[in-house]
Amino acid sequence: MEGGGGRRVLAVGAGLAGLGAAQRLRGHGCLRLLEAGTRAGGRVYTRPFASGLAEMGAHWIHGPSPGNPIFQLATSYGLLGPEAALEENQQVEAGGHPPMPSVTYGSSGRVLSPQTVNEARDLFNTLLASTRAFQGAKELPAPSVGQYLRAEIGPKVPTFGGGEEDARRLWLAVLATCLKLECCISGTHSMDLVALEPFGEYVSLPGLDCTFPGGYSSLPDRMVSALPEGTILLNKAVRTIQWRGSFREEGDKGRDFPVRVECEDGDAFLADHVIVTVPLGFLKERHQDFFQPPLPERKAEAIRCLGFGTNNKIFLDFEQPFWEPQQQLLEVVWEDESPLKEPSADLAANWFKKLIGFVVLQPPEQHGHVLCGFIAGKESEYMETLSDTEVLDTMTRVLRRLTGNPCLPAPRSVLRSQWHSAPYTRGSYSYVAVGSSGDDIDVLAQPLPEDPEDPRPLQLLFAGEATHRTFYSTTHGALLSGWREAERLNHLFKAPSPAPGP
Repeated sequence: MEGGGGRRVLAVGAGLAGLGAAQRLRGHGCLRLLEAGTRAGGRVYTRPFASGLAEMGAHWIHGPSPGNPIFQLATSYGLLGPEAALEENQQVEAGGHPPMPSVTYGSSGRVLSPQTVNEARDLFNTLLASTRAFQGAKELPAPSVGQYLRAEIGPKVPTFGGGEEDARRLWLAVLATCLKLECCISGTHSMDLVALEPFGEYVSLPGLDCTFPGGYSSLPDRMVSALPEGTILLNKAVRTIQWRGSFREEGDKGRDFPVRVECEDGDAFLADHVIVTVPLGFLKERHQDFFQPPLPERKAEAIRCLGFGTNNKIFLDFEQPFWEPQQQLLEVVWEDESPLKEPSADLAANWFKKLIGFVVLQPPEQHGHVLCGFIAGKESEYMETLSDTEVLDTMTRVLRRLTGNPCLPAPRSVLRSQWHSAPYTRGSYSYVAVGSSGDDIDVLAQPLPEDPEDPRPLQLLFAGEATHRTFYSTTHGALLSGWREAERLNHLFKAPSPAPGP
């Protein structure tokens, strides 16, 4: 693999961005991927649970249609079920909110009126869609999506539920749940942290979100198997990346390299080009000592300003379902909540109220009777500090309260993700925070050194979901960013890139 003028390329991280880069760089230069963990795939991570599988990270292909490279790659590898291939499913405009047959439980232990829930949700979705109008606007009604939505909801409150007090309160409680769901989708603690103006830049692809029957990890596994043996080095955490240097290998006086990558275990690798694909959460915590010399101030500022939050899952395995066979989503509404009230800051007492509900894993023939709960933000990070037993006991208590059945059998087992605690991830995915814009994503993606005339160009390249301006937070954004940086190098090497696919 010494094509491309014998250039040496390293990628830091073997998630979808790193693997995507490797896929497109095949045959151009000597390539190695350094992965800190024990497996490839990054934030795609399928684990066995109950009688089936649990997706600890990425869950769905968002927008499985011809414009989605994850969908295309998964289809070419034969990893998707027959429904995903149906043309009508590829044309559905779900807008990032997949429709599922659902039931909504209130905290008073009753099933809430579907009509009320749907009316309140329709209002929320209309207001959310109206945020797109502010893209590129000079004058904004509010700095954040959350503040804008609250300002729009406030004056409408007297009309909710026909003006009847209990109905009005219920509307507000449902709207509070809608905001929590949006926190999960955006990977943020609060929509007050998400900038209003660039919010509409994110692009939702058409298609009915679908899952991988054999687990999402089947995709990175196939990508790994297509690479030459020894391309990926696992358990190779990088300590520092020294760039703008002149490094030589012992015994080789004839050639020097501009980049030296030192690992935590003391191993060092010299390279012409390094593709950095580590998560933004890791960069936020470590960029100052990770790069020597430090990154230019503009890039460091982009790392500081962009948002990166936590969205976790809690899987519960039941002996028997307490839900109906047709129900795929069990929503949770705390009836005393309102988007116009400050949520409680007492995480220990109230963390579970941030849970938006549970998706029923389909099909039960494969997975057993498993619920997957979603929870974002500081409450989600607090949940990571609890023991499995504490989480299981709390979930049992919550479900007994919601169903109004104090004898509801406890789940047999629990499994949860802990993305904030993961040392090389430090959260789930990125969002455009108040005080940042899509320009920061582009700055983050810019290679170094900045001088296009530098005789040793493209020493550091940057990929990963947080570097894709319109598809941030997604697996397809990550994959495309890896391809993008590979193409940048291919262009430098003047080498045509291989076609994607198996």
